[in-house]
Amino acid sequence: MFGRRGGNEFSRRIVPGAPAAPAGPQPFAPPAPQTPFPHHNGAAAPHHAAVPPGHFSRRIAPQPLAPAPQPAPAHDIDALLRATESKFEKPPEPSAKKPGLTQQDTVLAAKAKVQPALLERIDVGAASKLPRVELERQIADITQEILTEEKIRLNLNEQKDLVTMMLNDMLGFGPLEPLLADETINDIMVNGSSQVYVERKGKLELTDVKFRDDAHVLNVATRIVTRIGRRIDESSPMVDARLPDGSRVNIIIPPLAIDGPSISIRKFAKKKITLDTMMATKNLSSEMATVLKIASRCRLNIIISGGTGSGKTTLLNALSQLIDPGERIVTIEDAAELQLLQPHVVRLETRPANMEGHGEVTIRDLVKNSLRMRPDRIILGEIRSAEAVDMLQAMNTGHDGSLGTIHANKPREALMRLENLVGLAGINIPTAALRTQIASAVDMIIQVQRMRDGVRRITHIVEVVGCEGDIITTQELFTYHFTSVDKNGMLIGEFKSSGLRPKFTERAEYFGLDKALIACI
Repeated sequence: MFGRRGGNEFSRRIVPGAPAAPAGPQPFAPPAPQTPFPHHNGAAAPHHAAVPPGHFSRRIAPQPLAPAPQPAPAHDIDALLRATESKFEKPPEPSAKKPGLTQQDTVLAAKAKVQPALLERIDVGAASKLPRVELERQIADITQEILTEEKIRLNLNEQKDLVTMMLNDMLGFGPLEPLLADETINDIMVNGSSQVYVERKGKLELTDVKFRDDAHVLNVATRIVTRIGRRIDESSPMVDARLPDGSRVNIIIPPLAIDGPSISIRKFAKKKITLDTMMATKNLSSEMATVLKIASRCRLNIIISGGTGSGKTTLLNALSQLIDPGERIVTIEDAAELQLLQPHVVRLETRPANMEGHGEVTIRDLVKNSLRMRPDRIILGEIRSAEAVDMLQAMNTGHDGSLGTIHANKPREALMRLENLVGLAGINIPTAALRTQIASAVDMIIQVQRMRDGVRRITHIVEVVGCEGDIITTQELFTYHFTSVDKNGMLIGEFKSSGLRPKFTERAEYFGLDKALIACI
């Protein structure tokens, strides 16, 4: 039992085995089905055959035709956009509140009075060493005392929420804890103290989670970054970090964030995601999964291309699970988030400069150093700057099977971006020579995209064939073709094979996988 300040024990006995108050907010309601796209049915005017002059002996008065349905004016684009707008893509306005105080508001108001009194009565250091269940029981006991003294009236549910909030502040990341525990949430976006969004199944939702004030947000942000030896303050107002479970975090504070501190969290999936699970969720076809498995076993150098939030890191984790357990792997990241299951993995992470501007270690420094570490494969979390030239050299010097991601919207754009990033290294290489090196280093580009229905799909698997003159030649192996939208707003399409024989068929033959490769193309 932890002591009150001064070392005295609680005067009340704690009954062992007493049930602990349940923690956590009520579950979020599932999103409503998406509005389907409307179908505009226009009617064409009936066709009338021309009558030769003089055919009739008398003129017949023309009969009025029923008016044809008038199509929507072409200029009324706003009405068309409103009709096709997804309910999920337009979250409720932050100002839309129910009249009166919500339970959240009531508990926050009570917390502002109870928490300072609670901290005066406990030894936080001793409390943090207790099991959560025991600590929760004792915090609830003291909270009841304070509520009685302050004459604050809360019902049982509100008291439980109050205890949970204070526990989360003491042991975790405050109001973010229930969101981090919710496995249906992929992203958490904190915009100041009173606006917290989440992404669930590819759709944004405004939650009822609130912080006390901006100082409370900053306190949680500081707690996140100090765990990995980084800082967030006016001299360093932007920082990338990670949570203990590997979730990626970006934090930016005033004066750069005008409306208050902003925290963006890309949650790490606790369930292992494989190519088979991605196939089950229709991120790719079974034939595509087979080709990627063979490509990984054949040690192809693969670049995963896509936009922000498209699922590049998820796919990178899935591909990494196909690597032979006997290989030595070196991973290099800004903020370590890859979760490899192989036994022989060395994880490297960059380091920002200290307050004097010294001690920075960049991705390029780590890539250069990794070449001296006898790696079988190098996995680069993201190619974003001059480290591109070192990664290409690694791929060209015996480190086959290396993997990396890059921000680009199309496979061809990924090659162009690689070329541009090499230029940031300040090395003057003739264009033809540079493109030859890229074509020699990169074997395959996988394009991933988060589509408008929220589903992440592999839209292209492209093989780099070689160079013709100073042009890098490629061939499509698979593409995703969109066809229509169903009544729930989900995209309907199919993954199609080009039918082209892959260039790496000969390498697959060396591994005894050529027949399996050809069978799925």
